[in-house]
Amino acid sequence: MGEIDEFLAANGINSFSQYTKNKLLKRGVERNLAIIGEAMNKIKQSDSELFGKILHARSIVALRNHLVHAYDNVSDENIWSILINHLPKLRIEVATLLK
Repeated sequence: MGEIDEFLAANGINSFSQYTKNKLLKRGVERNLAIIGEAMNKIKQSDSELFGKILHARSIVALRNHLVHAYDNVSDENIWSILINHLPKLRIEVATLLK
């Protein structure tokens, strides 16, 4: 999740309009979201109890699958919404679980 923040900050991205204009940034963000989804999938396989503690774990895995298998149909609006609305909450969840 930290790399996504770094990508956005390094490119001065703070709006949807700016995000959509930078293809390289979008691909980097999508790749990192896919990595997060893959990590969540591995947690699902190895520690179902921990997986169950992450509120939207199944949606995270589903997003990974969409990014990897339906990459030609990725919605910038959905990705931006995830970055703004869901990633901050996931960051808090993970930090709490790591304590």
